[in-house]
Amino acid sequence: MIRAQGLTVRRGTKVLLDGAEFVVHPGERVGIVGKNGAGKSTLFALLTGEIDQDAGDLSLPAGWRIASVEQEIHADERPAREFVIDGDTHLRELQARRATLGDDQGTQIAETEAALVEAGAWSAASRAEQLLAGLGFKPQEWMQPVESFSGGWRMRLALARALMAPSELLLLDEPTNHLDLDAMLWLEKWLAAYPGTVMLISHDTEFLDAVAKSILHFDHAKLVRYRGGYNDYLTQRAERLRLGNIAYERQQREAARLQGFIDRFKAKASKAKQAQSRVKALARMQVLAPLQAEAGIDIRIPSPDQVPDPLLTLEHLSAGYTDAAGNTVPILRDVTLMVRAGSRVGVLGANGAGKSTLIKTLAEELPVQAGERRASRGPAIGYFPQP
Repeated sequence: MIRAQGLTVRRGTKVLLDGAEFVVHPGERVGIVGKNGAGKSTLFALLTGEIDQDAGDLSLPAGWRIASVEQEIHADERPAREFVIDGDTHLRELQARRATLGDDQGTQIAETEAALVEAGAWSAASRAEQLLAGLGFKPQEWMQPVESFSGGWRMRLALARALMAPSELLLLDEPTNHLDLDAMLWLEKWLAAYPGTVMLISHDTEFLDAVAKSILHFDHAKLVRYRGGYNDYLTQRAERLRLGNIAYERQQREAARLQGFIDRFKAKASKAKQAQSRVKALARMQVLAPLQAEAGIDIRIPSPDQVPDPLLTLEHLSAGYTDAAGNTVPILRDVTLMVRAGSRVGVLGANGAGKSTLIKTLAEELPVQAGERRASRGPAIGYFPQP
């Protein structure tokens, strides 16, 4: 099991963990939650050995292999499939060893090839392709160089590479950031079948609720464990806050009662012994702090002076891109759509279906190829592009 005892971690003057303790048993799915900057990614860095704690102990079972997702993927000429297979470093080491053996090294060849069979060398390509397909890559993209993909798709490759690596502990830090709905659902199923231990950081509460079976919450430099998924954590934490504040208020009343007795009778000889016993009782009292919910984020979007309705109208619209030869490449065809004032519209669809194209067209980031885009008079459009 993973065990932390008295774990203390500081970053500069900030204390992220102060005497924290937790246990994670083999095969558990644990969600890690806490406000930004609380130390969630730092905990992963501790587990991988990238950094050391300032005090306390953090132990993992001997021989456990840890897989995690690289957070930055540089330009790489390797084909996507080979990049993913590289995640299995043991397999690659065996393949490299086999390539150096000569025909006169029969014993070593036999041993190495037996190890390759045990490592699943002959199924590695198909396993990598299954990961790529699950994460949304088309077959014709499997042998494209890594450098040909955008940043978001490179992060999918990094995720596939981590899933390819044999491991007893899988650390996932915001794995759904660049995934569409289909890829997220596929990842949920993959993790359900994964035999090892999963520790997961995610701001996607639905994904966290679907995957995690327990929650570790960064709470005032401690780690508090809750049973169940994210929604269970919310319910249990609210109850913990309620009970904690009841206990705090009860203690405050008792402390005030004891202090009142002391103040009234400490000068009277007949009550001195009783007053002294109250002083000792007050000193022994473990001071409770009021439990507080974490402050949320207060985002205020200024209201426009005018809100025309409808805001935007598309009629028989075609939109897309221009290729290197100057030819128009339509992604959307014959789209008719009206965006009403005050509406909240979700855009769903498979990879390449045109979701980003639609948003860019509405925001006038892409020109209309055919049909019509009409904006009512005066609307200001805020646009946050995909990185």
